[in-house]
This record gives sequence, structure tokens and C-alpha cells, in this order.
Amino acid sequence: MQQLHTIPATQLSRWQSAMPFWLSLALPPLAAYGAWAGGWNVLLLPLVTWYLFAAADAALGRDSGNADPDTPDEALRWYSLVTRVWAPVQFVTLFGLLWYVPRADHLGTPETVALFFGVGVITGTIGINYSHELMHQRNRWERWLGDVLLAMVLYSHFRSEHLLVHHRYVGTPRDPVTARYNEGFHRFFPRVLRQSLASALRAEARMLARKGRPWWARENPFWRYWALQGSMLALAFALSGWAGLALFLWQAVIAVWQLELVNYVEHYGLTRKHLGDGRYEHVQPHHSWNASHRASNWLLINLQRHSDHHYKPDRRFPLLQTYTDREAPQLPYGYPVMTMAAMVPPLWRRIMNPRVRAWRRQHYPEIADWHPYNKARNPLPR
Repeated sequence: MQQLHTIPATQLSRWQSAMPFWLSLALPPLAAYGAWAGGWNVLLLPLVTWYLFAAADAALGRDSGNADPDTPDEALRWYSLVTRVWAPVQFVTLFGLLWYVPRADHLGTPETVALFFGVGVITGTIGINYSHELMHQRNRWERWLGDVLLAMVLYSHFRSEHLLVHHRYVGTPRDPVTARYNEGFHRFFPRVLRQSLASALRAEARMLARKGRPWWARENPFWRYWALQGSMLALAFALSGWAGLALFLWQAVIAVWQLELVNYVEHYGLTRKHLGDGRYEHVQPHHSWNASHRASNWLLINLQRHSDHHYKPDRRFPLLQTYTDREAPQLPYGYPVMTMAAMVPPLWRRIMNPRVRAWRRQHYPEIADWHPYNKARNPLPR
């Protein structure tokens, strides 16, 4: 069993401790180089984010260090800064490429499509992930930066869905994002696209109704979401016309696919126990898959310590804790490998279904019939 150790606040406050989490800033120059050089270089972004970091995970192993959770925010400035600077960096990278690539005679259509596939990989893998960190903060400026990042991939409602639905109902039938046992990703993806938007709209409408306001009131953040998304689409069209708009939409599709692949991995088959009368047990660390792989957690700012994120959602990413296998279920590999496996359902089931069954025996030996929990539409009362 992995032995955990505590990292003191004095060590966290040093800029050198935060630097591995700045690796994401090497990706925009790779995008620019791929656009300039063309050829196989347009594939650098997915090659690095998927395969290089998967290899680095194998070489560097797991990280058993847990930061002191009482570390004050002022000691984390070098960590929070990377999430704050990413929004302007991504904006310049995305729209700079949207202007340059349609005018680049050395790039053919296949190269252009491949390049913006890679752009979508980083706007999803990094951009949406950073927006996730920012939307959880109390600082309005950070939440605004998170909205800008989501607007660049046309997925602004993710903020409402994540904060108002996912965290409240994770591991229950009311959470669209919790992947059901034996539900393959190719069924999960269209379902979650449809249900997440609807659940986000309903959640915001209910909040307004409690204040005696209609859903179309100015306070509904969907007006802000639509304005920001419309601005991004208009800018893409202004820079390069229909070609710019098509490339913008293409990278957004890839970004959302990357996000939902991660969502699929994070909660697959894990459910909270139904207590009767529509009630479920409180969220605990064992209701999310944990992964302490060092390199991919650098790239993903500790997103893989997802067990602690759901247990303590207000913690900034450097303070997220990892757990032993007795406390939380462990993924065998980091997200780069696990998301690739999720695209092949028979392979995914062979890797994960035995782990889900072992998790059930460990945490809920008293439940004899899991069929109601396995259904995409759980018949248990809400």
C-alpha cells in the first residue's frame, strides 16, 4: 500500500514547488510551431498530451505527498497564477491560429483539420480543466476568467451544471455526468450532452423561482453565457470568415469530447447508497475514482485527485489530497491512458468492471441486488 506524507506550507510557498504545474504553457508554442512547420508537426499537441505524459507517468510513478490542507491562499500564489494567465494565453493562441491558418498556403485541408483537432485537445484538456478550477473560487475575477474559457469552446452551461447539479447529485440518477455501470462512452456522450444542458437550465430556473423571478430574468447567467459565446463566434467569423467559424466549431467539439471523456472516467460505476424516500448518503472520497500519477497531475493541476475534490470542493488544486486504496478506489493509469481506453468499450469493461465489483464488495457488502443502480434511468425514488 502506498504510504502518504504531508508537505508543509513553507515548502508549498516556494515558486519552485509550483513550476511543474506550469508545464501546460509549453503547449501553445507547440501549436504555433505545428502551424508554421506543417506536415506531421500538426500532430504534436495530441502526441504530447496523450502519449508523452502517459510515458512520463510510467517513468515517474505516483505522488504520495499531501499538502497541508490548512495552507493559506497567500502561500499558493504561484499555483493560482497559472490558472489566471491561461485564459489570455489560450485566447491569443486560438484566435491567432484562426487568423493565420486559413491564410497559410503550406497547410492543406488534412493538416488544418489535424492541427485544430490538437487545438481542441488543449482547449478541452487544459482550458476547460482550468475553468473548472476557476469556477470553484469565491473571487469574481477568477470566475469570470472561467466563463471566458468555457465560451471559447461553446460549453458555458458547464459552470451551472457542474456547481448546481453535478456536485449535489453525483453518484445518483439525478446526475447526468455519472456514468452508469456497463454504459459505454459512445452511449454516455450523446446522453450527457442532451441531459446536462437541460439540467443546467432547470437548475438556474429553480434558483430564480425561489427568489420570485422568472427564468428570463437578467440574473440568469445563461444571458452572459450566450453573449460570450456569440462574441467568440463573431470574432472567429470576423478573422477568417466561414473557414474561421468552421475551425472554431471543430476545436470546440473536440474540447467538449475531451471533457466528457474525463467525466466518464471520473465516476464510472460508482454510486451513493440509496437510503429511502429519495435520499442518498453524503458524498465521501470513495464515490470518485482517484489517480495519483505524478506527471498527468502536473498537466491537469491535480484533477485526478478527484476523490478529494468532491469531498472538499472548495479546496484549491494544490491542496487536494490523495488517498490510499482503502479510502478511495484507484485508477490503474492516469487520465491520458484511461480516456483512450474509454474509447474502446470492450477494453474499458475488461479493465474497469472488475474494479467496480470489488469496490461494491468493499464498501457495500450489504447490497445484494445492484440491478437498480446499474440502469441509466434508475427506478429508485428521487
